Amino acid sequence: MTWLITGGAGYIGAHVVRAMTEAGERAVVYDDLSTGIAERVPDGVPLVVGSTLDAERVARVLTDHAVTGVVHLAAKKQVGESVDLPLYYYRENVEGLRVLLEQVTEAGVSAFVFSSSAAVYGMPDVDLVTEETPCLPMSPYGETKLAGEWLVRATGRATGLATASLRYFNVAGAASPDLADTGVFNLIPMVFEKLTENAPPRIFGDDYETPDGTCIRDYIHVVDLAEAHVAAARALRSSPGRTLTLNIGRGEGVSVREMIDRINAVTGHDRPPTVTPRRPGDPARVVASADRITAELGWKAGHDVQDMITSAWEGWVRLHPQAARD
Repeated sequence: MTWLITGGAGYIGAHVVRAMTEAGERAVVYDDLSTGIAERVPDGVPLVVGSTLDAERVARVLTDHAVTGVVHLAAKKQVGESVDLPLYYYRENVEGLRVLLEQVTEAGVSAFVFSSSAAVYGMPDVDLVTEETPCLPMSPYGETKLAGEWLVRATGRATGLATASLRYFNVAGAASPDLADTGVFNLIPMVFEKLTENAPPRIFGDDYETPDGTCIRDYIHVVDLAEAHVAAARALRSSPGRTLTLNIGRGEGVSVREMIDRINAVTGHDRPPTVTPRRPGDPARVVASADRITAELGWKAGHDVQDMITSAWEGWVRLHPQAARD
C-alpha cells in the first residue's frame, strides 16, 4: 500500500513516516509546513505542500501517488489557543478532516488512521481511562478531536472505509535529535526551557488529591506511538470495514514533581521547582488503560520515562547548545 501521511513533517508525523518506511511501507507526506519542518521528511519520501482544506490539491495528491491508505495527523493542537480561537480550530481540525474524507472516499482509499487525543476524555474521575470512559472534552481542541472521531466512524460505516482513531496520551522523547520536538507546550520541554534559562521549573498547583499533591499523567514515547500507527495501519489493510478506537499509553502514571526530579537527574541540574497556582481545567490524574490495543494489535510500549527524558534532552541540546554548558 501507499500511505498518505498528513502532517508528516511535524514532530509526531515525522516519527510516523520513519516508522512506516522502516517497516517497508510506501509513504507520501502532505503538510502545509505551518509548524512542520521539510527537512524532517526522509530522502526518497515525496513531500507535497498543501492544506487539507484544499480539496483539489488533496484529490490530486491521492491520484498522482496512487494512495491506498491515509494516516491523518495534520491538526492544530494547542489547548489554550483553541479556547481563544474556537472557529479557527473547528475549521482546521473538523472541516479539514471533512474535506479530506470526502476526497478519500471518492478516490477509493481503503484505510484511514485518525490522530485523536486523550483530550476527548476531559477530566475523568477514574484510576485508569478505558475506551469506554465517557468523553467530556473541556476545550474546543478536545471537542474537535471527538467530532473528528464521530466523522471518521460515520464515514466508515457509510462507505466501508476501514478506520482507526488513536487516542494519544502525553507524547515525549525522540527517535534521534534531528526529530526532536521544537515546541514548548508540554511538560518536558517546558522544564528544559526553564533549566536553560537558569530558572526554576514550574509546578501548576501542588494541592491535588494525589500522593505528592501534583498532577499525574501517562507519558508515551513518540517511537512507541509511531509503531502503534504502523500496527493500526497494517491491521486495517488486512480487515476491510474494520473500526478501531484505541488508547495509546503505558498505563503508568508519573506525577509532575516526580517528572521534574527525573529531568533534573538526567540533565545534571539541581533546581527545585517553584509552585504556582493551578491552571484551570487540569485534571488531577489521567492514566490510560492500554489493554485494548494490546489485545487488538499486539502492541505494547517498549520505552520508559528515562528513555523519553534522555532522548528529548539530546534533541533539546542540539537546538539549544547553551543548555549543555549551564
